[in-house]
Amino acid sequence: MSARVRAARARALLLALITFFVVAGTATGCAGGDERPRVVVTTNILGDITREIVGDEADVSVLMKPNADPHSFGLSAVQAADLENADLVVHNGLGLEENVLRHVEAARASGVATFAAGEASDPLTFHTGEEGGPDDEAGEPDPHFWTDPDRVRKAAGLIADQVVRHVDGVNEKAVRDNAERYDGRLADLTAWMEKSFAAVPEDRRSLVTNHHVFGYLADRFGFRVIGAVIPSGTSLASPSSADLHALTQAMEKAKVRTVFADSSQPTRLAEVLRQEMGDDVNVVPLYSESLTEKGRGAGTYLEMMRANTSAIAGSLTAT
Repeated sequence: MSARVRAARARALLLALITFFVVAGTATGCAGGDERPRVVVTTNILGDITREIVGDEADVSVLMKPNADPHSFGLSAVQAADLENADLVVHNGLGLEENVLRHVEAARASGVATFAAGEASDPLTFHTGEEGGPDDEAGEPDPHFWTDPDRVRKAAGLIADQVVRHVDGVNEKAVRDNAERYDGRLADLTAWMEKSFAAVPEDRRSLVTNHHVFGYLADRFGFRVIGAVIPSGTSLASPSSADLHALTQAMEKAKVRTVFADSSQPTRLAEVLRQEMGDDVNVVPLYSESLTEKGRGAGTYLEMMRANTSAIAGSLTAT
């Protein structure tokens, strides 16, 4: 056999092998892409909770980046397409994801199963003044249900139900076992928060925040909401001079000198109160509406709640 013939046969064999592996790899990739179920979650807080429940049973994609504001974050064209290709979309609802709702509705209209966790968690309404006071007015439903871990326990159980019902191919027992383990961790969190807050004297159990975000926590653990720098449930609103004057008066009456503000912008608006009330106003940063990157203080929902509880209880006890 000549060298030329041997070389031609070697080239033919190599080409056949390359073709085989390319075809096989493509077939495997397509099968995996088609068969692997997907859950898409809008906010990173719900994303962390959903991942705990789903485990390895499906891919979980979270649209909201760490440290983002749920009221203002938007989607790319690719993320919007991901919603309509999901097996299940988990979102907060109650107006929280203001720029994402239309995409969720489009996904629902195309036949995708969607679940609004906030709407299924016994929502409260906003209060624009001190609860029980003469200026107390209930408004729109409050979307910040996650500040009450008991409501998160309920939402987590419902998310497990939705995954089992709508995401084909998952192992129901694995999902239920994951949900049961996480429920135990949430129960431990509630007990720890109760113990931590028990140290706060009754006359110091008052909260002022940069906007209305801790109503559920106050309701669950026996705090009074005096007011907020932004008298709204969204960080996109702005306070008027009359709003600030009313808040400072309420704080003076209640003898409150501590304001809790989101850690991403702890001085954005709460610092204005120092100009009204003096330098002894204490601004305490909290993780209110978004998780951080891993290792940055609030990488998970459980970390976030423990950090906030320690900050609230510590500052009010030391006041």
